[in-house]
Amino acid sequence: MVRRKYMRTRQLKPGMKIDHAVVDRLGRNLVQRGSVLDAYIIDSLLKLGVMSVYIQDGEYESEEEAVPVSTAAQIAIDRLRTDDRSKVTLSASVRKRVAEGIQFIYSHTDEKALADATDSIADDLLASIEANNAIAIDISALKTSDEYTFKHSVDVATISMILAKKQELPKNQIREIGVTGLLHDIGKTKIPLEILNKPGRLNDEEFAVMKQHPVYGYQLIKDREEFSAAVSLGVLQHHEKMNGHGYPLGYTSDKICPYAKILSVADIYDALVTERPYKAAFSQRDAVEMLMSMTDELDMDAMQSFMQSMILYPVDSIVELSNGETAKVVRNSPFYILRPTVVGLTSGKVYDLGADLSCANIIIR
Repeated sequence: MVRRKYMRTRQLKPGMKIDHAVVDRLGRNLVQRGSVLDAYIIDSLLKLGVMSVYIQDGEYESEEEAVPVSTAAQIAIDRLRTDDRSKVTLSASVRKRVAEGIQFIYSHTDEKALADATDSIADDLLASIEANNAIAIDISALKTSDEYTFKHSVDVATISMILAKKQELPKNQIREIGVTGLLHDIGKTKIPLEILNKPGRLNDEEFAVMKQHPVYGYQLIKDREEFSAAVSLGVLQHHEKMNGHGYPLGYTSDKICPYAKILSVADIYDALVTERPYKAAFSQRDAVEMLMSMTDELDMDAMQSFMQSMILYPVDSIVELSNGETAKVVRNSPFYILRPTVVGLTSGKVYDLGADLSCANIIIR
């Protein structure tokens, strides 16, 4: 039987084989179990802030050892380790349906079947989320297209549905928010391709055109009886900000519809952590910290739901502490997402970064 062991990502070498799927903080697969690492994958993991992975022991020759774990540390880990809140992945059949459906939506904006396709995807996502009270869903493995808009729309729909569930909204509203997320960028089908696919940043004139996509999306669906007014307004207002500095209407909090307030958080987060031709992806931690700084722009209820649904450092992750010690995550709290409980792998010391005041000056690098 092949053993597995932890290795720091910076110690990985091409040819090593992943023994446990590498997932991001939303539970989405980054690298499948059994994948053979190459230089590109290793570099991508480093850029995404993945500190360590499971690899198959004996499948390669390595000059560097896996992260050592002292006896005291292992005892503390075994005593404190608590599984993360449940995450769910889409089955192969659901992935196939979602992949086909999202491409259909964006290529058949004027057809009646648009509503059927959107409803079908929203139903699949909702069923997957409800299957085991999930807080996240595996959508990164979807090979919908190389087109950013397709994947982004599914991401935003899924995150938004999770936040709506966290807020204990009725099932029909959770589903409608999913529909709104799937359609929120449909107005981009009316944006000239030379602007939509520009490899660099947009200039002021181009950005002014791009800022019209919520209006175009609203116009595409507002008169269709298959979509409620709440869905249409969510599409129109998903770029509005609580302080009135958003677009296209410059509305303040009191005029922004509830669906748009949720979508805005999901939209910004997913855009931050996604690589684009003109920018690198932010790490999950950096993206969360940026969202936390946007208190005048984002709805606080939606933000609170987002923070309580996120897992930045999955249990069993290896992290570097600011005091120089390497540690293993053993427990997460929805109230301290940047500060989990960890165990020093050498000292065996338990660091409750969220609740222990003696750890106040220690952070995860």
